[in-house]
Amino acid sequence: MTKQAPELPIEVDSETGIWTTDALPMLYVPRHFFVNNHMAIEEALGAEKYAEILYHAGYKSAWHWCEKEAELHGLEGVDVFEHYMKRLSQRGWGLFITEEFDLEAGTARVRLEHSAFVYQMGKVDRKVEYMFTGWFAGAMDQILSARGSELRTVAVQTQSGAQQGHDHGLFVVTPA
Repeated sequence: MTKQAPELPIEVDSETGIWTTDALPMLYVPRHFFVNNHMAIEEALGAEKYAEILYHAGYKSAWHWCEKEAELHGLEGVDVFEHYMKRLSQRGWGLFITEEFDLEAGTARVRLEHSAFVYQMGKVDRKVEYMFTGWFAGAMDQILSARGSELRTVAVQTQSGAQQGHDHGLFVVTPA
């Protein structure tokens, strides 16, 4: 039985060809195209340096997205985080499942099943979804900031579905 995700609102401007979802401009590219570009950059820079760059860029992007979506839909707290996980899951990155979320403590645990990176790269016995790591801290910190909290967080990937013995990725958010 095939599961169908709830509809993702996509609008295409007939004059410009710009795709939007939830009032944000989007790009639509094949998974292999994105992952092949990702792998080429990783090879040129090294995985550690590339992961660092992506962490900061992803953090900033997640903060912006959560801020705009919270405002657009009147969301706050855990509802913003869950909306973010739902939208990430609907965009083909994989299925993001919030296993734990404690806003007061600044902690979260996110499980990633059906990773686009693992589907494209296979079992390469290393963490390959590091691109997502900054997203979780950025989302958490935006939600905390909106509540007036000065607490800030960091996120790490603790396992990957691309590693032997694991069938899913796991990310943990903790206070910085």
